[in-house]
Amino acid sequence: MASVLLVEDDASLREVLAMFLRKQGHEVAVASSFEEGLSLVNDASFDLVLTDLKLGQKSGLDILSHVKREQPETEVIVITAYSTVETAIEAMKGGAFDYVGKPFKLEEIAVTIEKALEKRALSLENITLRRALLERYRFDQIIGKTPKMQQIFETIARVAPTKTSVLITGESGTGKELVARAIHFNSARKTGPFVVVNCAAIPDTLMESELFGHVKGAFTGAHTSKRGLLETANGGTVFLDEIGELSLAMQVKLLRFLQEHTIRAVGSTKEVKVDVRVVAATNKDLVEAVRAQRFREDLFYRLNVVHINMPPLRERREDIPYLASHFLEKFRKELSKDVRGFAPDVMERLMSWNYKGNVRELENIIEHAVTFATGPLVTMDALPEHLKGEKASPLSAIDQVTKVEKDGVDMESVLAEVERRLLVNALSQAKGVKKDAAALLNISFRSFRYKLAKYGLAPTPTSEELEQDE
Repeated sequence: MASVLLVEDDASLREVLAMFLRKQGHEVAVASSFEEGLSLVNDASFDLVLTDLKLGQKSGLDILSHVKREQPETEVIVITAYSTVETAIEAMKGGAFDYVGKPFKLEEIAVTIEKALEKRALSLENITLRRALLERYRFDQIIGKTPKMQQIFETIARVAPTKTSVLITGESGTGKELVARAIHFNSARKTGPFVVVNCAAIPDTLMESELFGHVKGAFTGAHTSKRGLLETANGGTVFLDEIGELSLAMQVKLLRFLQEHTIRAVGSTKEVKVDVRVVAATNKDLVEAVRAQRFREDLFYRLNVVHINMPPLRERREDIPYLASHFLEKFRKELSKDVRGFAPDVMERLMSWNYKGNVRELENIIEHAVTFATGPLVTMDALPEHLKGEKASPLSAIDQVTKVEKDGVDMESVLAEVERRLLVNALSQAKGVKKDAAALLNISFRSFRYKLAKYGLAPTPTSEELEQDE
């Protein structure tokens, strides 16, 4: 049974349709005018809205746009005797499920209603599944279902409660600071400060003063005393980003701090004890830097007690749909846009892109796409220009899926994800009609229903239902 709103100013048609819908088992609310229909939409939520196009001096398309703004998952069917190609296109662009011309047979509109309700049910299932997957495959704000990411989550969970120093490596944009924050906020220090120091952004001449502080008169321009960032982080965590950029002279001073847990401000003779956990990160090869004598070996071993290497996005492509969904939810709220998903060709392009900027690049792409999206789905024309062309990606989608990385691949997981996505795309193309979707995939309806249940896209069919399929 579904909740249906019928907006129709023709009394006889309104009565016939309402009676027919109730006989079908639906709960029906009726409105005889545009204003009454709008009021009902504001007061209650509906699974389906049936609206006439002409409502006095008002238009059912305004009902459509209001419903899609206030209740995005509600399906809308527009009914009219004034059927033109232009109004049909306008209705479909506005998000209508279908456009039905008068006169029509009740049996025919019943089929359209059934398809619309199936599409809504599928949309709600997909939203629930997407949210569940996001919660399952995330650690704080870090998202990942691949074995590499799950191993990183396990390492974070084990190391966070300790005082151990951690070195995070990986390319720019892979989420090294997010890992550092996850370690801090899942530790006993979570109520203490989390201080970020970008070692590449602070000139070497100022680094000692920034880290350890200075007293008044310590150098020209030191008109007042200043606490250093290490003292500011007392009781918490300091995150030393781009640690590989530190000069050898500063590396010596940092090593002494790690050994003694004391600081001495520039110009002072007083030692101050501080309780700070150090998490460092770099996108450079510190082992090579040690070999080339650009980085102290003893400091490297002090920092590298626990090592976490963040894989580039191209080595964990199975995570792209979950990351994309996460960023979509983030930016649709920030930008107040009614965008609920991605067109299949857009997701294929996102899956095949090379992402030199890693997760940060994907985030920027999704922000751009949500900004320029004009409907409920992100389409190709909403993507940045460099992703639109046929040759935008260096590898085809099938090449990306079948690529075997140096650390191996979870073949069952990859194949399962491909199969799940085919099911979802087929249902979308078939407007939620399962028999049509099964035909698109050239499999039996029975097999299709089994696979939907296997991937959590539909309830497991009963033995009686399976017998009916035969």
